[in-house]
Amino acid sequence: MLNKIIVFPLLGRILIAALFIPAGINKITGFAGTSGYIASKGLPAPEVLAILTIIVEVGAGLMLLVGWKTRWAALALAVFTILAGVLFHNFWAMEGAAVGPQRINFMKNLATAGGLFAFTFFGAGPLSVDRK
Repeated sequence: MLNKIIVFPLLGRILIAALFIPAGINKITGFAGTSGYIASKGLPAPEVLAILTIIVEVGAGLMLLVGWKTRWAALALAVFTILAGVLFHNFWAMEGAAVGPQRINFMKNLATAGGLFAFTFFGAGPLSVDRK
């Protein structure tokens, strides 16, 4: 039974990383669209923010996946995810049909951040580079 349990942190890392790594890669291939979307929200230096977003999503996503410096990677992704929720899924500032889907996306961001905070506290688990 114990051998089966040690797989769960790895599975959790894989599933969360599967959200961030492809999203970051898509931002690389669609860089103009990404920076345009950031600009549409009134944020400064959209190209710089797009680059930082890619670094966080791909870099910290890969760190989380392999379990290297997991606590720091998870914390960076959690903070990023909350900021993205507040800035891009601000349902409280919307009206009509946009409110429902944006509320769901915001709550998904919070739930994802919750899982990341658990990795921040508990670490990567035994099947990781960290192994702590």
